[in-house]
Amino acid sequence: MALYEHVFLARQDASPQQVDALIEQYKAVIETNGGKIAKVENWGLKSLAYRIKKNRKAFYALMNIDAPSAAVAEMERQMRINEDILRFMTIRVDALEEGPSAMMQKRDRDDRRDRDDRPGGGRDRDRGDRRGPPRGDRPRRDDFATPFQAATAESEEE
Repeated sequence: MALYEHVFLARQDASPQQVDALIEQYKAVIETNGGKIAKVENWGLKSLAYRIKKNRKAFYALMNIDAPSAAVAEMERQMRINEDILRFMTIRVDALEEGPSAMMQKRDRDDRRDRDDRPGGGRDRDRGDRRGPPRGDRPRRDDFATPFQAATAESEEE
């Protein structure tokens, strides 16, 4: 049997329970056709780079599949019919990845960054230096002279 990575996007209007039901439905299709699902990851609701069928967000899900090509073809056929599925992609791979995918690792890294002890989460700590001195210490507009004003001031002094 061949190894596949399959990712699909479900409508943003669907509830997380409906997305889980879709995963179970396609898992059953693979298993009834002689395959098995090695791993399932629900990546949750994410923003899309561009609108797809009037949706700006979608639920993402990844499935690692060990199945014959006929089982994958049947699952893809059912996904084309389903209105809740916006897009899907199946890629044949030489070996399935062990452990969490890159998307799940990114989520873990973001969670660690949010728990940072520094004030403001460590993101805005230097902002005061970039804004310049407080308003009272700044030079006024009158302190700056244009070349014309400087030349006329010198001629008036003579």
